[in-house]
Amino acid sequence: MSKSLSDAAGVLSVERVLKPRSIVIVGASADPRAFGNFVLQNLERFGYAGEIHLVSRSSQEINGRRCVNSVDALPEGIDLAVLAIPESGVLDAVRTLGARKTGATVIFASGYAEAGEEGRARQEVLTEAANATGMALIGPNCMGFTNFEAGVPITFEAIAPYPCAGRKGVGVVAQSGAMAANLRDAFMGRGQPITAAVSTGNEAVLGIEDYLAWFIGDVQTSAIAVYAEQIRRPQTFIKLARKARAAGKPIVMLMPGKSARAREAAQSHTGALAGDHATTSVLLSREGVVMVDTLDELFDTTTILARFPVPPAAGTAVMTASGAVKNIVLDFAEDIGLTLPALTGPTIEKLTALLPDFAVADNPLDYTTIGVRNPGLIGELIDTVLADPNVGSLVLAIMGGPPIAQRDKADHVVPALARATKPAVLAVLGDNNVLEPFFVEAIAASGVPFFRSPDRALRACARVATYGESLQRAQRAQTADPVAIPLPGPVPANGIFAEYQGKQWLAAAGLPVPAGRLAKSLDDALRIADEIGYPVVLKAQASELPHKSDVGGVVVGLADENALRAGWDKLHTSVSSHRPELVLDGALVEAMGPRGLELVVGAKRDAEWGPVVLIGLGGIWIEVLKDVRLIPADMTEADIVVELRRLKAAALLDGVRGAEGVDVGAIANAVAAIGAQMRANPQITEIDVNPLVAYPNRVLALDALVVCGARDSAH
Repeated sequence: MSKSLSDAAGVLSVERVLKPRSIVIVGASADPRAFGNFVLQNLERFGYAGEIHLVSRSSQEINGRRCVNSVDALPEGIDLAVLAIPESGVLDAVRTLGARKTGATVIFASGYAEAGEEGRARQEVLTEAANATGMALIGPNCMGFTNFEAGVPITFEAIAPYPCAGRKGVGVVAQSGAMAANLRDAFMGRGQPITAAVSTGNEAVLGIEDYLAWFIGDVQTSAIAVYAEQIRRPQTFIKLARKARAAGKPIVMLMPGKSARAREAAQSHTGALAGDHATTSVLLSREGVVMVDTLDELFDTTTILARFPVPPAAGTAVMTASGAVKNIVLDFAEDIGLTLPALTGPTIEKLTALLPDFAVADNPLDYTTIGVRNPGLIGELIDTVLADPNVGSLVLAIMGGPPIAQRDKADHVVPALARATKPAVLAVLGDNNVLEPFFVEAIAASGVPFFRSPDRALRACARVATYGESLQRAQRAQTADPVAIPLPGPVPANGIFAEYQGKQWLAAAGLPVPAGRLAKSLDDALRIADEIGYPVVLKAQASELPHKSDVGGVVVGLADENALRAGWDKLHTSVSSHRPELVLDGALVEAMGPRGLELVVGAKRDAEWGPVVLIGLGGIWIEVLKDVRLIPADMTEADIVVELRRLKAAALLDGVRGAEGVDVGAIANAVAAIGAQMRANPQITEIDVNPLVAYPNRVLALDALVVCGARDSAH
């Protein structure tokens, strides 16, 4: 487990790590394949100007540099130590380095938390040794880092300098060494500047959060790419995500763990105890972190956002010279949820004046073959489309063509994309077909995000649009008037509400429930039924009986007094036979709700991340179709409506086959009320309303479960 550092302490530690004035390599070797030798070669290749100290048991001199044979012989106050030694010698070295006031230590060795309980215990001892002297640890089980901006390569890979030429770049941080290298190399291959690439490994002291804080404060870093298998300090990460958003620095993150096998692999790989992936994704997305599903999306989205860190909250326009590409894009955009907005009237008028009579001015735009005779016109079309207020980004999907066509594109198309103030990307079809060097050089010099796959370009633009929406949503939240949250009354510190108690509490919180009350006797039940009117439903009530139907504890459709008498006997007989030890509080007598659209609204609290709310089709459909959306507990009613419209069965909200539509606003109000109570009452761990039945002018919570504290697994 990484040490919890204050923001200031973490940034100072990382500053000393990434920009050391002095370095010692413990385990230096003349063997060209030794880890210590790779580090030394890298430092010399980068022209590192600080002090370099070498500790070696086998050599007195390496590359003309004097070696000492013991850590004890080092001067005090070295900024960074690199331990290129086996695990067996690491602990003693850390203790000695700490005593000599070394600022930080990079540990390549494995055999710690990723190796099971014994390794975890070794890592805890290592962490305690570092903490005792205030020394930061990078790793263990890591590949180190390379600060390209400052020229500090501390990794056992042979790596060459990669100058940023004064351009702002991407910060890379990954818990996996291979992924840190993969991201680094991918960005290099695209000509994307990188400020630093860091492998955090097992995060015994310094973790992803510490490097994020540093990148947010680094003026040369414009976007941050993250690969994480576990967030060890969730609340710190959330706070940093807000800070990054305010600073206009997008965080793009890939976090495996959706599947059970991926969660198991993460544990064995980094010793991470994986949390709830869906909850993590929802709450980080709420703070503006761009959560992606694939490595391609991580590369592609970061590349676009590094150039356009504050994108508009609008959809994508597509331009092409191919009707076939236009048709493919229409289908693909629908599949990935990418909005292709309609162009405004003035844009259509201007495009119509520029295009031939047989071309249609819409989105996607097929501008036909006009570029062959008038290549400069393509740039004017790009400017026109990007100026449309409905357009948030642009993908130009074109063929490279013969050399003369590529020259035209280099001279006219690339400059038009380069001057865009909105995300504008170039996708050149033809897969790996070789392009002319001058065309490739023009693209690289322009900084225009470049793809050979329109599919990848469109997926990345979908992520960019989502990020733009999250920025806009955060802005609305900052300027919105605070909403008063009803206080329905106290809740117990621990335990499950019986349904009648939960409904009373939720009704006081503003959630509509059917008319009814608890009956402790048959006479009570008869009086209540007379008051609320038949037909009624009868439900057994006890906090130890959250799932009443399993034991015959629900009897529905009781149309009159005789039916109620028979139902009372049936309910009590069935519950007694299944749970003879159970003492009921009584039976809830409620008015039967008419048929409507059954939804589920559920909320849960993650111990580390906080509350989230689930909405979707309810009743039996939740198990069969699993058509649900997971959202933050503080989402506004307007944004809840947007999420409801994203359900696969959203058409049911408006009515199908003659059925009336339902009151979507009332649904959103109920969802917001449940989210508000989760935020206001930290002792509530779970609320489950299934079904919440929606009608044309109201909603009703027909069943409700409220859990406080830990829920007994036996229930």
